[in-house]
Amino acid sequence: QLQLVESGGGLVQSGGSLRLSCTASGAALDLFAIGWFRQVPGKPREGVSCLDNRAEFIAFARSVKGRFTISRDNAKNTVTLQMNNLKPEDTGVYYCAAVVSHYCSLDPSYDYWGQGTQVTVSS
Repeated sequence: QLQLVESGGGLVQSGGSLRLSCTASGAALDLFAIGWFRQVPGKPREGVSCLDNRAEFIAFARSVKGRFTISRDNAKNTVTLQMNNLKPEDTGVYYCAAVVSHYCSLDPSYDYWGQGTQVTVSS
Protein backbone atom coordinates (compact mmCIF):
# COMPACT_ATOMS: atom_id res chain seq x y z
CA GLN A 1 0.00 0.00 0.00
CA LEU A 2 1.50 3.29 -1.11
CA GLN A 3 1.73 5.96 1.56
CA LEU A 4 2.51 9.61 0.86
CA VAL A 5 3.81 12.23 3.27
CA GLU A 6 4.05 15.92 2.42
CA SER A 7 6.54 18.27 4.07
CA GLY A 8 7.92 21.76 3.61
CA GLY A 9 4.86 23.90 4.21
CA GLY A 10 4.92 26.98 6.37
CA LEU A 11 4.35 30.71 6.58
CA VAL A 12 6.05 32.96 4.05
CA GLN A 13 5.67 36.54 2.93
CA SER A 14 4.35 37.44 -0.49
CA GLY A 15 7.13 37.07 -3.04
CA GLY A 16 8.87 34.38 -1.03
CA SER A 17 9.54 30.73 -1.84
CA LEU A 18 8.81 27.33 -0.39
CA ARG A 19 9.78 23.84 -1.43
CA LEU A 20 7.28 21.08 -0.81
CA SER A 21 8.31 17.44 -0.80
CA CYS A 22 6.17 14.36 -1.24
CA THR A 23 7.86 11.23 0.03
CA ALA A 24 6.46 7.82 -0.73
CA SER A 25 6.77 4.53 1.10
CA GLY A 26 5.28 1.09 0.67
CA ALA A 27 5.81 0.94 -3.09
CA ALA A 28 8.20 2.14 -5.75
CA LEU A 29 7.17 5.55 -6.99
CA ASP A 30 8.35 5.02 -10.55
CA LEU A 31 5.04 3.46 -11.59
CA PHE A 32 3.00 6.41 -10.38
CA ALA A 33 1.99 9.73 -11.79
CA ILE A 34 2.04 12.39 -9.07
CA GLY A 35 -0.18 15.39 -8.66
CA TRP A 36 -0.09 18.35 -6.30
CA PHE A 37 -3.39 19.85 -5.23
CA ARG A 38 -4.42 22.59 -2.86
CA GLN A 39 -7.56 23.36 -0.97
CA VAL A 40 -8.98 26.21 1.06
CA PRO A 41 -12.07 25.89 3.25
CA GLY A 42 -15.30 26.09 1.30
CA LYS A 43 -13.70 25.54 -2.09
CA PRO A 44 -13.07 22.39 -4.12
CA ARG A 45 -9.64 20.88 -4.31
CA GLU A 46 -7.63 22.54 -7.09
CA GLY A 47 -5.00 20.87 -9.23
CA VAL A 48 -1.70 22.77 -9.08
CA SER A 49 0.77 20.62 -10.96
CA CYS A 50 1.44 17.05 -11.99
CA LEU A 51 3.98 14.88 -13.75
CA ASP A 52 3.81 11.39 -15.13
CA ASN A 53 5.83 8.46 -13.86
CA ARG A 54 8.81 9.24 -16.14
CA ALA A 55 8.53 13.04 -15.86
CA GLU A 56 7.94 13.23 -19.61
CA PHE A 57 4.58 14.95 -19.26
CA ILE A 58 4.20 17.89 -16.88
CA ALA A 59 1.26 20.19 -16.33
CA PHE A 60 0.64 23.34 -14.30
CA ALA A 61 -2.44 25.28 -13.42
CA ARG A 62 -2.57 28.59 -15.23
CA SER A 63 -2.41 30.44 -11.91
CA VAL A 64 1.02 29.01 -11.03
CA LYS A 65 2.67 28.63 -14.43
CA GLY A 66 6.04 30.36 -14.52
CA ARG A 67 6.27 30.44 -10.71
CA PHE A 68 6.16 26.77 -9.72
CA THR A 69 8.29 23.87 -10.91
CA ILE A 70 7.88 20.16 -10.27
CA SER A 71 10.44 17.40 -10.32
CA ARG A 72 10.84 13.83 -9.15
CA ASP A 73 13.64 11.59 -7.95
CA ASN A 74 12.39 8.03 -8.29
CA ALA A 75 15.51 6.67 -6.64
CA LYS A 76 14.59 8.63 -3.51
CA ASN A 77 10.83 8.06 -3.92
CA THR A 78 10.33 11.82 -3.74
CA VAL A 79 8.53 14.47 -5.77
CA THR A 80 9.28 18.13 -5.17
CA LEU A 81 7.17 21.21 -5.84
CA GLN A 82 9.26 24.36 -5.88
CA MET A 83 7.08 27.42 -5.36
CA ASN A 84 8.54 30.84 -6.12
CA ASN A 85 7.09 34.34 -6.07
CA LEU A 86 4.31 33.17 -3.81
CA LYS A 87 1.10 35.17 -3.57
CA PRO A 88 -1.56 35.30 -0.85
CA GLU A 89 -3.92 33.41 -3.16
CA ASP A 90 -1.51 30.46 -3.05
CA THR A 91 -2.51 29.92 0.58
CA GLY A 92 -4.06 26.54 1.31
CA VAL A 93 -3.44 22.98 2.33
CA TYR A 94 -1.28 21.29 -0.26
CA TYR A 95 -1.70 17.60 -0.97
CA CYS A 96 0.27 15.22 -3.10
CA ALA A 97 -1.50 12.33 -4.75
CA ALA A 98 -0.53 9.30 -6.81
CA VAL A 99 -2.04 7.04 -9.42
CA VAL A 100 -0.51 4.29 -11.54
CA SER A 101 -0.32 5.99 -14.91
CA HIS A 102 1.93 7.04 -17.80
CA TYR A 103 -0.05 10.25 -17.91
CA CYS A 104 -1.07 12.84 -15.34
CA SER A 105 -4.02 15.12 -14.86
CA LEU A 106 -4.94 18.12 -12.73
CA ASP A 107 -8.28 16.50 -12.08
CA PRO A 108 -8.27 14.98 -8.56
CA SER A 109 -8.92 11.42 -9.78
CA TYR A 110 -5.97 9.92 -7.93
CA ASP A 111 -5.96 6.78 -5.83
CA TYR A 112 -3.55 7.70 -3.03
CA TRP A 113 -3.38 10.92 -1.04
CA GLY A 114 -1.16 12.37 1.63
CA GLN A 115 -2.42 14.19 4.70
CA GLY A 116 -1.48 17.62 3.41
CA THR A 117 0.79 20.44 4.49
CA GLN A 118 -0.31 24.00 5.21
CA VAL A 119 1.05 26.85 3.11
CA THR A 120 0.26 30.38 4.24
CA VAL A 121 1.36 33.41 2.27
CA SER A 122 1.00 36.75 4.01
CA SER A 123 0.58 40.00 2.12
